[in-house]
Amino acid sequence: MPAKRQSLQRGSVKRPRAPVLRFRMRVIDGDRIAVGPGKIALLEAIGSTGSITAAAKSLDMSYRRAWLLLDELNRSLERPAVDSSKGGLQGGGSSLTEVGQQLILLYRRIEKRAEAACRDDIAQLMDLLER
Repeated sequence: MPAKRQSLQRGSVKRPRAPVLRFRMRVIDGDRIAVGPGKIALLEAIGSTGSITAAAKSLDMSYRRAWLLLDELNRSLERPAVDSSKGGLQGGGSSLTEVGQQLILLYRRIEKRAEAACRDDIAQLMDLLER
């Protein structure tokens, strides 16, 4: 049986992290991802920061990438998820619309319910992993 590798960091032994299961739900519309984990994370960051720029930075994402994701998301929805105002004396900003808030709530609720419904199977799958 092969020995497990342990990485060293600043002279200390780093313990391997335990496996983590993540649901990565996506809603596909044709050839585009209408809703997915990256877009939801971006919406959450905009809700926290009030800015596309700050949200992008907090996610280590370029402003352009964030803008493209929001544009694709907003085009996928009947009504936009984010409302942005242009700069000026106050510098502009962005906020979640009611649709954006509802989208986050529903997406996270589905994740939690799916995980709860699959709890026993998830435990069995995790038990199969080498630790």
